[in-house]
Amino acid sequence: MHYKQSVVKPLLTLSLLAVGVSVYCGESFNPAPNKYSIPRAGGGMTYNFYLPLKVADNWRQLLAKPETQWRDGYSAKSLAVTWLKANGFPKSIKSIFEKSKFKAFKNIELLAAFPEYPVPLPGGGHASQNDLFVLAKGDMGLVSVMVEGKVSEEFGETVQIWKKDSSAGKKQRLDFMVGKLGLETKTIDTIRYQLLHRTVSALIQAERFTTPNALVLIHSFSASQEHFGDYAKFLALYNIVAGKESIVGPIKMSGVDVYFCWATEP
Repeated sequence: MHYKQSVVKPLLTLSLLAVGVSVYCGESFNPAPNKYSIPRAGGGMTYNFYLPLKVADNWRQLLAKPETQWRDGYSAKSLAVTWLKANGFPKSIKSIFEKSKFKAFKNIELLAAFPEYPVPLPGGGHASQNDLFVLAKGDMGLVSVMVEGKVSEEFGETVQIWKKDSSAGKKQRLDFMVGKLGLETKTIDTIRYQLLHRTVSALIQAERFTTPNALVLIHSFSASQEHFGDYAKFLALYNIVAGKESIVGPIKMSGVDVYFCWATEP
């Protein structure tokens, strides 16, 4: 098989990674199926191999609906262009790490990054489709980073609306997330559902890679920082005051220190 040689210099090199199968309560689920997954005879998935990005269009091809999501001014393209141009952490995010008081983010470097990274959750249905999963390393060891790009989009439905047509699968998924995040005694109906499963994704990946730290990173491309209020409301469940251009936390979850960050691209 022959491939056309690209004259474009590689922008962001992703590590080649073979992933095993995660297990939760006796239920096996593939941790990261995507377009590069290798079907196993008889159905199902085996290993997942991640190929280096050579051009921005490689990122576009991973989107669920590239014809509508890959547009100027939309979060998917804004995130891709910014991170590819930086060939690592963008300057706006590096500056937050540098001024942070937390040692976990001192001298942090990006080891590997995986666009459109799905993290399956119990209960069936769609996986948590994360805009970007980054495996990084700082002075305190490895860090699992889940990046969510935003322009004007909301963080999905509220939990109350999401569970309105509640099925057994949805109940199983919500119970899993609530337990994983330690929110059993909290009222979460007005919380945006996406913030729950993005945080769970960061935690699951931290457990899979045995990283002591995890970061949920909201990378905003909105000059007015739309929907910061929803982010702040979620953190208030843990009695954390959300900040802009800063890292807050940590919250200890399953032995992992979970941090949160809101970063605005100038």
